[in-house]
Amino acid sequence: MTDAWTSDNGIVLADLVPRRLRRAWVEQGHCPDTDLYTLFHRRAVDHPHRDALVDAEGSLDYAALDARVRRIAAALAGAGLGAGDIIAVQLPNGWRAAAAELAVAAVGAVSLPYPPMRGRAGIAALLRRSRASAVIAGDPTGRTDPLGELSRLRPHLPHRVAVFPFGARGRPGADAPALDHTAEDGDAGAFRRPPAPHPEAPARILVTSGSEAEPKLIAYSHNAIAGGRANYVAALHDGSTPMRNLVLVPLASSYGSLGVPVTLAGLGGTLLVLDAFDPAAALRAVSAHRPTHVFAVPTMLRRMTALPRLPGEDASSLHAVVTSSAVLEADVIDAARRRFGRPVLNVYGSADGMNCHTPRGSDARPGGVTGPPDPAVAEIRIMGPAGDAARGEEGEIWARGPMSPLCYVNAPQLDARYRADGGWVRSGDRGRFEADGALRVIDRLKRVVKRGGYTISPREVERHVAAHPDVAEAVCVGVPDPDLGERLGACVVQRPQAPPLTLPALSRYLENRLGVERAKLPEVLLRLGELPLGATGKVCHRTLAEWAASGGERAVPPVAASPGAPPARRSGQG
Repeated sequence: MTDAWTSDNGIVLADLVPRRLRRAWVEQGHCPDTDLYTLFHRRAVDHPHRDALVDAEGSLDYAALDARVRRIAAALAGAGLGAGDIIAVQLPNGWRAAAAELAVAAVGAVSLPYPPMRGRAGIAALLRRSRASAVIAGDPTGRTDPLGELSRLRPHLPHRVAVFPFGARGRPGADAPALDHTAEDGDAGAFRRPPAPHPEAPARILVTSGSEAEPKLIAYSHNAIAGGRANYVAALHDGSTPMRNLVLVPLASSYGSLGVPVTLAGLGGTLLVLDAFDPAAALRAVSAHRPTHVFAVPTMLRRMTALPRLPGEDASSLHAVVTSSAVLEADVIDAARRRFGRPVLNVYGSADGMNCHTPRGSDARPGGVTGPPDPAVAEIRIMGPAGDAARGEEGEIWARGPMSPLCYVNAPQLDARYRADGGWVRSGDRGRFEADGALRVIDRLKRVVKRGGYTISPREVERHVAAHPDVAEAVCVGVPDPDLGERLGACVVQRPQAPPLTLPALSRYLENRLGVERAKLPEVLLRLGELPLGATGKVCHRTLAEWAASGGERAVPPVAASPGAPPARRSGQG
């Protein structure tokens, strides 16, 4: 393995972790030293009739899924795609998403999965920054139209992108550019696999949900995904049976990466998915499909446990309920324990290369406490201004270990900011070690809004809001919410003589004109005569958050202000 991998379109992915550390983790047994498709194919040979994946269309065993993987791989190889390519995958949860990602690995390419609901502007940015050679896309549910979006978008990209329709209902209209290939038409029997990639070569690019001005793209090797990331999932189980993981988050998300490369390739378990989250459907899946583990964000658990018990509801198969991506509070822990009768395990993790989890055999603690670091996953240190902080002192959370990624994709400025000498990753989170060695995550050093486990950059959205022709100034803030944790609020000062802006009109402008992702649309709108300034002359975000909580136009039932807080005085609110 050379120090850097270069795609056919000129993307350079360098490993910022010293080679001696990578080798040591392999020798210690923390990484398999094998590529993802080889691992998956071994599972298919060793237990061909074990359930590999269960979705809304039924179940596929390992042999059947592998046949579908090889069919897609044949189509990719037939189009000349392989070891020098980055291939995006835009598919909802289901067997197609799993098969497509494994097929990309089978031809030796690098996969870039992203959820179908990402807005047009976000898709364009991902394809431009990654210089992906191709996209495998479709939506058999009919909820979205990724092929239409891609066909309209493709002529405006600076490089050629091949589009492979897969499981789509309908095709783009006659006025759209023709698509190139069909992912479903390959010949599995004719597929001859090229030489396997090096285990330390890039395998998958994880996409953050937007904690910066744009989502970050982070490259992971085969060893880091099937080793370090798989180790944290395996540590949540006693190994008495193969894992059956009900993954309620998108497989294309960072958290969802525990699905295809980990549950299937890394662990040889069974992956259970819904094509979209619905709390009642999730409860029915627990009873019907007998998972050993449920993986969700706290908001999902809150909504599941709020429902009345279903007839015949049975959670006896569960070993644990696992949550990540947002702070886990005591009420959610208690409700999940009562509902499922099993331990609740908390995971602190990020696409950037962080992980610390509640150890199996113990219970989650509220308020951002996980557990002691697991060296098979990642070593954690707390860095203060003078270096390593003493136990109990606060500082920035740094991590390094078998799950550490290679680098950021096409973003040297992010490598400079978030990577440190010796392979360390800087999280941008503040934390400390408790007396018993457990990690407590206190908050983000960066300004973000956590909506039900989904991270939104206020800076990103306020830039789009400020582009509205009737808006002179815009600031976006988090508004407290008892269900989702926070919702995004937009605080605007309008231009003179502009008609009063409404929340529906702003949402239409952001989504239809600018292509902003629906999950990032503001849900509270506060119109002001001027923005409040703090003592330093900067806009006071805390004041805006208080005002938005107590008096903005809402797309949802009103959210109560913080307990005990007096109503904020508003200046010029419409």
